[in-house]
Amino acid sequence: VLLAGMAVAVPLRKAPAQWTGCDGIEGHEQVDRVLEVDQTPIGKTPRSCPATYIGFWDAIRKLFAETLESKARGYAPARFSFNTGAGRCPGCEGQGMKTIEMSFLPDVKVPCDQCHGQRFNPETLGVSWRGKSIGDVLAMEVDEAVEFFASMPSIAHPLQLLKDVGLGYLTLGQPSPTLSGGEAQRIKLVSELVKVRDDVTRRGQKAPHTLYVLDEPTVGLHMADVEKLIRVLHRLVAGGHSVVVIEHDLDVIAEADWVLDLGPEGGDAGGRLVMEGTPEAVVASGSHTGVALRSVLARAG
Repeated sequence: VLLAGMAVAVPLRKAPAQWTGCDGIEGHEQVDRVLEVDQTPIGKTPRSCPATYIGFWDAIRKLFAETLESKARGYAPARFSFNTGAGRCPGCEGQGMKTIEMSFLPDVKVPCDQCHGQRFNPETLGVSWRGKSIGDVLAMEVDEAVEFFASMPSIAHPLQLLKDVGLGYLTLGQPSPTLSGGEAQRIKLVSELVKVRDDVTRRGQKAPHTLYVLDEPTVGLHMADVEKLIRVLHRLVAGGHSVVVIEHDLDVIAEADWVLDLGPEGGDAGGRLVMEGTPEAVVASGSHTGVALRSVLARAG
């Protein structure tokens, strides 16, 4: 209801003639943009990957184009694109994989026999930056890439954010179809954090006030990754944005500024507003959520 209502009100910059599912939403005038950060894929083809989705791949291509070897050969940044141009492998057209059709069985993907999964032709792979080819960089894990590009802030910053949300094990060129829903969701969050920084530091102006809506973002996450996710959500709020999270994880609830506790029971016996307030107020109310939350707040000190 909130997402649908805000999606109508925000573009209008005023309340709609008729709200859907509610009598009204107060404070919508303060929001410039509304975004649902869900677990849908960030791309449907192997050509999409974390580096291209977040946007720092362009900076890496420019970096390789500025090497002495590239300048001597007349290579521009377009040479280091695996989607188009003369630099990509002709055998797999820059995908790094080939599809083998199997009769009566699912198709099988195997590494390209020409580029061996590196996506580029030998001439392009012959250019290196600090001892690594463009293909080596694509195959590099985020944890390694953070150190490798430490001297390049425009590249290192989004890489550090990926590491901060627990995605340090992904490669820069990880095909989007191989990412889980949780991984895709965290990559979207990183993309938003990068936008916040770009708006504030590069353009020198306040970023648009965005309302982020997340539905069960901790599903499938390890406890350590939940902590990293919480830190990311705090950074969005610190950047002047609002975050609404639908969640059952008590650690996330304990970090909220304001909690809407729905109940009193689950399923058909719930769905009504039992309590709203700070996590401490929810604990004091004695609701089921409050009882469960008490030990979490006590542990947090």
